[in-house]
Parts: sequence; structure tokens; C-alpha cells
Amino acid sequence: MAAQRIYLAVDLGASSGRVLAGKFDGHRLELEELHRFVNGPVEMAGTLYWDLPRLWSDICDGLSNAGAQFGDSVVSIGVDTWGVDFGLLDANDQLLGNPVHYRDARTRGVMDKILARVSREEIFSQTGLQFMELNTLYQLAAMRDAKSPQLDMAQSLLMIPDLIHWLLTGQQSNEFTNATTTQFFNSAQRHWSTELLERLDLPTHFLNEIAMPGTNLGHPRSNLASELRLAKADVILPGTHDTASAVMAVPSQAAISLQPDWCYISSGTWSLMGVEVPEPIINETCRELNFTNEGGVENTVRLLRNIAGLWIVQECRRIWGQEGVNYDWEQLVQLAEASPELSSFIDAEDASFGAPTDMPAAIRTFCRKTGQTEPESPGAVIRCALESLALRYRVVLDRIEQLTQATIRTVHVVGGGTQNKLLCQMTADACGREVVVGPVEATAIGNLMMQAVAVGDVGSVAEARRVIRESFRVSVYQPSGDGDWDSALGRFRTLTEPLDRTE
Repeated sequence: MAAQRIYLAVDLGASSGRVLAGKFDGHRLELEELHRFVNGPVEMAGTLYWDLPRLWSDICDGLSNAGAQFGDSVVSIGVDTWGVDFGLLDANDQLLGNPVHYRDARTRGVMDKILARVSREEIFSQTGLQFMELNTLYQLAAMRDAKSPQLDMAQSLLMIPDLIHWLLTGQQSNEFTNATTTQFFNSAQRHWSTELLERLDLPTHFLNEIAMPGTNLGHPRSNLASELRLAKADVILPGTHDTASAVMAVPSQAAISLQPDWCYISSGTWSLMGVEVPEPIINETCRELNFTNEGGVENTVRLLRNIAGLWIVQECRRIWGQEGVNYDWEQLVQLAEASPELSSFIDAEDASFGAPTDMPAAIRTFCRKTGQTEPESPGAVIRCALESLALRYRVVLDRIEQLTQATIRTVHVVGGGTQNKLLCQMTADACGREVVVGPVEATAIGNLMMQAVAVGDVGSVAEARRVIRESFRVSVYQPSGDGDWDSALGRFRTLTEPLDRTE
């Protein structure tokens, strides 16, 4: 191996994006951020879109920085993003409009219409996926109901990372881990559920072949390769769903098992909490508990629950900023630490928290309606949100153990949420487990290391995790014994159990 190998990760999240270089010397991986940029929805004529042209421009800026700095030393490029959203191409490979944001209102009520035609049991038996109205299945059904001409014109459906990879290379494919977020992918048989789509009068002809993580799509388009100075780089599919890449970066030494002794939380705008197993768990209990079976790297399955994560805290901070009070994250944590503990809780899955215009007000209203103390100060609001999130982790942990018949001893937390030390300690206290925290940039690291595996610089995912353990520090939190978390859990369950199941 050369003295240093350079891989590039394009890592797009719901609120920001970045292009990072991974510098690998054969033993350790070092990160260098080349470009960071803001992401988020843009409303036009009542519809929420992703601003794909601007995202693409920012991606190219980051890749151009890489080309200028590293040139022919760049081995490969890979893209990861969120799931469920997509773009459609016509017969001339023209994009049929900007991709619509998953929080757009077009899917409201659509899931109920679908379930009136095909039962929950049948959809879950095929897909093993959690029922959420933002899933791709309901987005397509919303387009059908609106008689969108795009559906008639479309010849290729590309999930967001597939779309970026196509812009880079001209190659069209549907990568496995992101395809599994659509709710029309058969998790057990590992192919599209075309029969389900046909029963719902939805097209199937625009689905591409499934490509696995590690697939090499070739070099960038010739004009890009020259412009970006990356002519020798290969474009390689990582686990393109950001959680799949984040889970690859969990520094565990345990083998994949149907009864794992560790679980993960990929903590950010969303929290994704689950276990890595060799095959999907599709049964009545899994469906009732609204867990999901999504694809992982090395042909694994991520059995997990989507949880409204730090988005609620982010929204509170945004609203206070609009009111002229700009707290930084450290200030908010300090205010929360100084507020009364375990006073009141929210159920973030309640419809009132879907897209409120004023998140702090929504939190106070929920507490008032449920007979709890209203958190008035910003610190009390943030403490309520964080403690509720930690208690949600405990509920999901209990259900993971129920589904796997396993005893979870360690909770690994990766992603941006690891920087919130108060939440990390709350997680240990609420769950009563050791919590291992880090790395922060897990998604980008998993993306980069999948590229390293694909080109043969690292022998396997297990070996990649060894590199990650040796390259990045982790912190360990033990339950402190402070606070009556068991009593709090009982109160939290009373508030949340009506919404915890699919029916």
C-alpha cells in the first residue's frame, strides 16, 4: 500500500452536509473536513423541496477542494444521505423536478388510504419496515392520487444518494441500504416488492437493479473528472443510507448475531436505535412494536426503531433565535443542567410535535394537557426534551431485548448527538447500561471505511472496525444512580404507550 490513501465522503444530513477526506496510512484513519454547508427544506408554492442544485454545487465545491489538495492521491468517492426521498428521471435522463422533502404535507392521510387496500400485516410481512407516513411508498401514492404527470414520464427512480452518484458518474442504480427504506423492498427475499406496488396501482418499471455496498460505479463523468481534478478516483457505493454507514463505524468487537449483546444509537436530528443482525426479524410482535428491518453493510440487517431525536431541541433553539435570543448548544445544556430533574415529559411521537410552528409552546401545551408541570424556562424545556429522549431510549431498549431474546449490556452512541454530554449521561441513567460514546463523525467514517474495504485496503467490516477503534477516541458513561429513573419510566410509559404501537 502507498504511504497514504485518500478516500472522500460526501455526507449529507437533513440540516447540513459536508465533504471530508479520509487519510489512511494502513493502520489509522484521519479525517479532514474540506467543505461544510447548510441543508434544509425550501418551500415553493406550498411544497417543501430539497434544493438539489445548490446541494450539488456545494458537493462539487468540496470535491474541487479535494482535487486541488490531493489530486491523483484520491482513491475513491462515496455518498451517503438520509432515506425515503427520491428523484425521478425521464427517458432522456432529465430530472423531473426537485426532490420533495419528507416533511412535506402531501403524504398526510395517505397511509390510511393504502391500508384500506392492503393490510398492515401483508405490507409488513413483505417489507418488514416501520410504518411512517413519510416512507417512499406513501410519497408515490400521494403523487398517484394527485395525478402527477411525473409518474407517467418517469423511467428511473433514484433515491437521493443514487441521484448524487448518477450526477457523478452517469450510472443509475438503487443501492441496497437506501432501497430498504422505501417500504416496497422485500427484506427477506432481498428484491423489490413489485407485487405490492402493482396492487396499489403504482409503477414498477422505473426501479433499477439493486447494487450492494462496495459496488464500483467507475470514474466520474469526463467533464467532472477534469474540472474537479479527480480523473483517477473511483466512485464506490458505501452504505448510502446514513445510518447504515454510521452503524458500520460502531467500534464493537462482537460478531454479528441474532442475539447481540450490544445495540447502537445513531444520534442526530433523528435517533436510530437498534441492533445489527444477520437476517430480518419479521413477526407479529415486531410489527406491533413498529420496528423496522433495514439493510446494512456486508448484507446485514439493521433491526431498529426511528425516534424523533434532537430535532425537537434544534427547533426550540431556532424559535428562540427568531425571538432574538441566540443560545449556543453549550448554553442550552448548562441551562438544562440547572433545571429541576424528571419533572415533566413529552411523547415526541405525538402528532402535535410533527411540524409545530412553535416547538417550545408545543412542549408546554402537551405537558399542560397531560396534567404535568409546564416547563416555562428554556432550561426546563430542554431538560424535558432530553429526559424524554433518554426515556424513549429505555423503552426501545426493552423492546429490542424482547424481539431478540437477548440481554443488551452495552449501548453504543455515535453521531453528532455524542457531543451532548448531558444526554449521554441521561441515556446511561435511564437505560441502566454502560454507554460507549463515539465516534462523532460516524456516518462519514463508515462511508470512508466501506470504500477502503471495497478497494482492498482493508480486509473486512470487522477489520474496518478495528481500524476505527484504533483511530478515534470513545468515552464511557456508567449509570450514576442519581434520580428516580424507574419511577420516571413508569410515568413516561403511561404518557406514551397509546402511540407506541402501529394500531
